[in-house]
Amino acid sequence: MHTVVERELELRLILSPERGIPVPARLTYRTDDPYAVHITFHINSEYPVNWTFARELLVEGVFRPCGHGDVRVWPTKVDGHSVVLMALSSPDGDALLEAPTTHVSAWLERTLRVVPPGTEGEQLGIDDALDQLLAQ
Repeated sequence: MHTVVERELELRLILSPERGIPVPARLTYRTDDPYAVHITFHINSEYPVNWTFARELLVEGVFRPCGHGDVRVWPTKVDGHSVVLMALSSPDGDALLEAPTTHVSAWLERTLRVVPPGTEGEQLGIDDALDQLLAQ
């Protein structure tokens, strides 16, 4: 049986230094995919936009800048509030999203209680499968 940890929240899509728009989103963590976090953005399109990247990247990004390439995450303050910025890049375009640090951190803490860091591989059952294979 697999566990799912979800959180609905409103992100802010940064359009310019002076302008941003709210974007409803869902953060999802699944124990059957223990290394990843999934973010679904509900924008004005027929289908939601889905992103998947390493949970470790988001955990680290709450505290310090990290990532390169398609996903970069870093903490900052906006109007005196702590936020996490996520820069996402794909062939379809780029997006800069802002999320409240308290909401992201609380959700991440829930995921880390379900699957502590360093135990992700145990969720996949690789050791059990290898034991069975070698026993034959």
